[in-house]
Amino acid sequence: MRFTKMQGAGNDYVYIDCFREKRPADPAKLSVAVSDRHFGIGADGLILICPSERADARMQMFNADGSESEMCGNGLRCVAKYVFDHGLAAKEKLAIETGRGILHVELEVKVGKAQRVRVNMGAPILMAEKIPTTLAGNPPVDVPLPVGDMTLNVTCVSMGNPHCVTFVEAITDQHVHQMGPKIENHAAFPRRTNVEFVKVNSRNDVTMRVWERGSGETLACGTGACGVCVAGVLTGRTDRRIVVHLLGGDLDLFWSETDNHVYMTGPAIEVFSGDWPNDDKATK
Repeated sequence: MRFTKMQGAGNDYVYIDCFREKRPADPAKLSVAVSDRHFGIGADGLILICPSERADARMQMFNADGSESEMCGNGLRCVAKYVFDHGLAAKEKLAIETGRGILHVELEVKVGKAQRVRVNMGAPILMAEKIPTTLAGNPPVDVPLPVGDMTLNVTCVSMGNPHCVTFVEAITDQHVHQMGPKIENHAAFPRRTNVEFVKVNSRNDVTMRVWERGSGETLACGTGACGVCVAGVLTGRTDRRIVVHLLGGDLDLFWSETDNHVYMTGPAIEVFSGDWPNDDKATK
């Protein structure tokens, strides 16, 4: 089975072109195998690029633990680049079907290849029951969340997948590696949640680290950066247009007052391609 490794701001996935390859029989199991950084290819998960009856392509994503997720902003940018660069749709404005619905992207093309991708991520979901969370507020804004022997003030939004954002004076490994998994699996989040720890540098500049649901800490999270942009505005900490610095690079975010949509712009890079064996041993 042919695969392509791609990354957006360091958020890396293994991509399968299901236009040309047979769809894996058990993509959840395959995601666990290929994501392993010692015995597999090494990735934050698996993304299938599939034909769509409603758009130029459809993406289906699985986290490193095999769980399926609704959306991945960095993954979506890479899907758009792959679709254009590999001739699945030869146009610079694409529609990609996702678990969030159909999202529209614009490509910055140089020498026939997509370099950066701007994604209309749609309107944030702010109703608590739809995020989903049991915390109070629509959405919960700076509400206290007990985590072990500490209490954090958190703001919750959804960009098609749930996000819990907390603003801190300094981001530490203790925040990410100890509190991250506790918040991910907190009872206040019935479908678990992604967790973003954010330091505000100025009204248009923030630094962020993320604990992703089903994958642990990753170098970047596109939907998480969108959630941070929304949370920054809701809490009065930032403007609607910000740069988000992640471990893997920078993303440009804009929450428009005109249409209420969040726009994300960032890189998409193809790393390498190869062949994954189709025998059962490769997915055990």
